[in-house]
Amino acid sequence: MGLVKSLTALAMSCAVASASLEQVILPNARLQCTVYANGNQTDDVPTLLQAFSTCGNGGDIIFPESEDYYIATRLNPTLNDVRIHWHGQWTFSPDLTYWRQNSYPIFFQNHAAGFILTGDGIWINGYSTGGIFGNGNTWYVAEAASPVGDTQPGRPMPFVFWNVSDVTVSNFYVRDPQLWAINIMNGTNMAFSNMTVNATAPSAPKNGTNWIQNTDGFDTMDANNILLENFVYQGGDDCVAIKPRSYNIKIRNITCHGGNGIAIGSLGQYLEDSSVENVIIDGARLIRNEWLHGSVLIKTWVGVLVNQSSRSYESAYVSRGAGWGRVRNILFSNFHVAGAEAGPEINQDSGNNGTKAFQGRSLMEISNIAYANWTGYLHLDDGANETTKISCSKVHPCYNIDFGNFSLTVAENSTNTGIGECRFVEAGGIHELNGTSC
Repeated sequence: MGLVKSLTALAMSCAVASASLEQVILPNARLQCTVYANGNQTDDVPTLLQAFSTCGNGGDIIFPESEDYYIATRLNPTLNDVRIHWHGQWTFSPDLTYWRQNSYPIFFQNHAAGFILTGDGIWINGYSTGGIFGNGNTWYVAEAASPVGDTQPGRPMPFVFWNVSDVTVSNFYVRDPQLWAINIMNGTNMAFSNMTVNATAPSAPKNGTNWIQNTDGFDTMDANNILLENFVYQGGDDCVAIKPRSYNIKIRNITCHGGNGIAIGSLGQYLEDSSVENVIIDGARLIRNEWLHGSVLIKTWVGVLVNQSSRSYESAYVSRGAGWGRVRNILFSNFHVAGAEAGPEINQDSGNNGTKAFQGRSLMEISNIAYANWTGYLHLDDGANETTKISCSKVHPCYNIDFGNFSLTVAENSTNTGIGECRFVEAGGIHELNGTSC
């Protein structure tokens, strides 16, 4: 019969009756599923789950470029040795009632998820046309006045990795995420390249009001050996956030438009080890649009349990703080800042409810932090002169905080590089930074 005819016959025999899913066996003996959208805002999740079940263990899955898949229900497939050719777009439904009631609960900060990937050996390529549209502006507008920026329960993250290893994602976008865009909750040996996240609120007034908080671009937690390179973010919160128990994180060549800049934290919010170690962020451009609230912030919680009168939803309405651990071996190198409202900061007083009652009580130890080769300018209030603020812990004064070839001016076209402000640092623990107690 011949090999070609045999494969053709086999492919025909494997075709699925549903017009939304086609199956063939490839010459390399891998099963391939091609998924087609139903259209007319009909939920495509049942077909997607069928494709993941059929071809998600040792097979290939194709989302063609012309297809727009409607995600109206939550999904959490478990995959192994799968190649996903993600040319098309997934569009989350704007059904706020459904998602608030049905999103997967995430313990950290009382958040939720709509799509979670679990498994090993997951390869995804978006080919620069594929990605996820979260319909996030529906959420931003709905919560704009309740009060401004406060996230309400059930807002789903659109792209979460939970208990995964050996993952590659490239040439992929997340547009208008409902909450944090790309979130690793438990992952090992993962590489991301050529990624774009855009969280914008077209309806927001052009007066600096931030309707789009909690739209982080790329977050890690319980993560080890993670690479992110060639990443572009525009939004209203952290471009990148490195959260508890993140180790051996390498980030290269990123551009952050607006938002809060880059964060290590929050850490120590819960009664657990919240350490972060061995992080390199090299080659970052931080650019102001309507705002750019910060550049780089290391933030840990106070070292006692404190009732959270503000943002009580995110604290699950109970007292938080008193976590412990180490933040060490962190390098921020080759940064260019254009108009941030703050330079590098270390603040160990999160969760203090705006008071000074527990200032300097953090149980997190911060050491071996380097800011190397920084250029650019800030957008400080008139008369402000502090380009760097280091406020650590009396319990564990921070040490080995280095500034090498570091130059930020207080304003565009200024030559004034300002001063630093330091508190609760070990004597001699800050290097090459001029300022109060530094």
